[in-house]
Amino acid sequence: MENKNKMKAPFFIGIAILLAVPYAGFAYVENASDAFFWSVQSVDTVKYSRDLARQMLYDASFLQIIDQQVREIAGIGATHVAIGTPYDKEFIPVLRMWVNAARQHGLSVWFRGNWSGWEGWFEYPAISREEHIQKTKKFILDNKSLFQDGDIFTACPECENGGPGDPRNTGDAQGHRKFLMDEYKTTQDSFERIGKRVTSNYLSMNGDIARLIMDEPTTEVLGGIVAIDHYVSSPARLVADVKAIARQSGGRVVLSEFGVPVPDVHGVMQEWEQAQWIQNAFKELIAMPEVVGVNYWTGYGGSTALWREDGAPKASVEVMREYFIPETISGYVKDTLDRPVEGALVAHPYGSVVSKKNGFFAFPYRGRSIAITVTREGYDSRTISLEVPSKEIFITLSQHEKDFWFRFLSFLKNILSFFRRD
Repeated sequence: MENKNKMKAPFFIGIAILLAVPYAGFAYVENASDAFFWSVQSVDTVKYSRDLARQMLYDASFLQIIDQQVREIAGIGATHVAIGTPYDKEFIPVLRMWVNAARQHGLSVWFRGNWSGWEGWFEYPAISREEHIQKTKKFILDNKSLFQDGDIFTACPECENGGPGDPRNTGDAQGHRKFLMDEYKTTQDSFERIGKRVTSNYLSMNGDIARLIMDEPTTEVLGGIVAIDHYVSSPARLVADVKAIARQSGGRVVLSEFGVPVPDVHGVMQEWEQAQWIQNAFKELIAMPEVVGVNYWTGYGGSTALWREDGAPKASVEVMREYFIPETISGYVKDTLDRPVEGALVAHPYGSVVSKKNGFFAFPYRGRSIAITVTREGYDSRTISLEVPSKEIFITLSQHEKDFWFRFLSFLKNILSFFRRD
C-alpha cells in the first residue's frame, strides 16, 4: 500500500500543476465598495461656495465651515461635491479652500461655478460668448493644480440665465447650441493639454431648455449626456420628464440639480415629508438606465437643505446615505473547470455590470429578493434568483464548444478527482 501511494504522489502533483496553470492570478479577494447606483453621487454647496464667496474671502473661520460641510457630504457616500465658486481671479483663493477640503475627504469635485460677468454676479461687467470661451480656456490651462482625474467641470451652468439671454425668448436656439458645442470642444482640448481626465460635458440647463436645445445631433456632439436642473412637483413627474428627455435626445440624463422643497413648486414641507419625497424619487431613479448621476441641491442653506443651520442632519440625510452607500451583492463567474470568466454580463434590476479579469462582479441592490441573468459569448446563459442579503456567490457557466485544451483539462480534472476519492 505504501509503494502504491508513493507511485501516485508524483502523478497527483503533476496533474495539480497542470490544472493550476490556467488559474494564475485568480484570487477570491476583491473590493466591492465601488458598486453604486450612480457613477456620480453629488451634493451641492452653492449657498456657501458661491453666495458667500466674496463675504468670506478673507475670513479664516470659513475654513472650518467648509471642512464641516465637505466632511458631512463625504460621510453620506457622495462621490463628488459640487462647488459653485466663480472662476474669476478674485475668487480663486476661496475655490482652492473648497477643492482642498474635497481632496482631504476623498471626494472628486464637480466645478459648477461660472464667470461672474455672465449673469452679473458681484457687479461684474457683462461678457460675450466668445469671451466666456476664451476665459474658460485660460482658467483651465492656468490652474492645472485645481483639477484631478475624475472631476467634473461645468463651464456655464444654466447658460440660458445670462449672456445673450434665454433662447426661448431670443429665438436663437441654434446659436445657443453652437455655443455649448464650441465650449465643450474647448474644455476637452484644454484638459487634454494639461493631462487631466476631467468630464466637461455636464452642461446643466433647465429642463425646458433641454427640450428645446438637446436634439439628437447636439446630444451626440456633447458626448451623449443631457444635464438638467429640474424641480417638479412629484417624483412621478420627475421620472416621466427624465424618460421623455432621454427619449427625445437619444442620450442619458444627469440630474445636475434637484431638491425639495422649493416653495413655489412644492409648498411648505415638514422634514419627514422632504425625506419621503426623496425616498420615493430615488426608489424610481435607481431602476432607470437613463440616469447616469445625481446632484442634490443643496447640502446647506435654503429650503431644500439636507442639514439644518446648526449643522444637525435632517431626516433626509439618512435617506441619501441609504442610496449613496447601498448594500451590495458580489461574486465570481467561472467555467466548469473553475477558471475565471472575464467579460460576462451580469444583468440585475438596476442595470448591469461586467465581470473582471478574475471573474469578479459587484452591484448594488434594494429589497429582499432579486433575479440576475449572466451571459457571455460562447457560454450558456444562466438566470438565478437570489435571496438577500446574500454572501459572496459563485456562478458557473458552461461553454458551448469544448476545444482540445478544455477537454484535456477536463480529463485531468477527472483523474485528479479519482485519485482524491481513492
